[in-house]
Amino acid sequence: MSVVPPIGEPEATANRLQRNARISLVLLLVGLSLWTIHDFLPALVWAVVLAIAFWPFYQRSLRRFPPGKHNVVMPGLFTLGIGLVFGLPLIVVLIEGAREWHNVFAIYRHVTTDGVPVPDWIAHLPFGSERVTQWWQDNLAGGMQPGAIARRVNKAEMVKVGQTIVRQVAHRAVLFFFALMTLFFLLKGGQEIVRQMMTASEKMFGGRGERIARQMVASVHGTVNGLVLVGLGEGFLMGLVYVFSGVPHPVLFGALTALAAMVPFAVTVVFILIGLVLLAQGSIIAAIIVVGLGSVMAFLADHLIRPVLIGGTTRLPFLWVLVGILGGIETWGLVGLFVGPALMAALVLLWREFTERPSFRVVAD
Repeated sequence: MSVVPPIGEPEATANRLQRNARISLVLLLVGLSLWTIHDFLPALVWAVVLAIAFWPFYQRSLRRFPPGKHNVVMPGLFTLGIGLVFGLPLIVVLIEGAREWHNVFAIYRHVTTDGVPVPDWIAHLPFGSERVTQWWQDNLAGGMQPGAIARRVNKAEMVKVGQTIVRQVAHRAVLFFFALMTLFFLLKGGQEIVRQMMTASEKMFGGRGERIARQMVASVHGTVNGLVLVGLGEGFLMGLVYVFSGVPHPVLFGALTALAAMVPFAVTVVFILIGLVLLAQGSIIAAIIVVGLGSVMAFLADHLIRPVLIGGTTRLPFLWVLVGILGGIETWGLVGLFVGPALMAALVLLWREFTERPSFRVVAD
């Protein structure tokens, strides 16, 4: 006695096999594509972040100056402007760094060979001056290497470090150019890209996908305002303080301050380092001014300005913003400044939607 399968069962089985094959093919193609371009993924992510950050200004400009037949002028101008905004400071830092490189390395060679003499102000300390002087003479005043050996080692180190810096600068320049090129095409086809993304989100996740996307976009906007703009402003103001306080290489230290200020609570290390440099030069008042003003500015930025700019935009508690920033940097590098908070914003939104649903009670008969 033979069992005849239902009429629709072979067709359903074939459809299921085809669906599984399509999913496997898609996953394979996506995996191979990501593996192929994995070196350029940071540049693509930076381009997306910049496009999201400047999209409102770009849309406002399009409404004021509608594009013509060939929509390349406005995307080109925005890409050029963004490239100059982020590229010119880097070029200035590189030029200043190349100009000061020999001086910095000469100081390093002098410290390693001859040591750092005990500053005069240590002898005027109200207490502990003898112990501090003895520690300084034992650890810093004598240098670390014999002179002739140190000079040969330092020359080799200088060449090696210089080659590494040149390779890294060339690699970063290529990624920066690729990010700008990607940004141009994102701005040029932005409307169509947004439409396609919304259609795909609706098909895969329904209305919830659009809410998550909007929350992540708002997180990027808030992070750019709260980290990048505040960090650049803090670096500019402290750069002026460095100039008037007599800090050596104020441009380099100002750029370092701006970069460190983009990470909450990290810029204090830079202020302490600059204060130690000034103390080693005997400039006690200047060191107090730099560390004091820098600490006050960092406190205001981290506890007042950033929570309002970031948390107010994303409705995200600043603790989760901080966790997203630090975890993002640890995992993704510098671009994690924006990826981390965006992921935390999406996660918190999902949690709120899950917990804010009305609960159902079972009523006993």
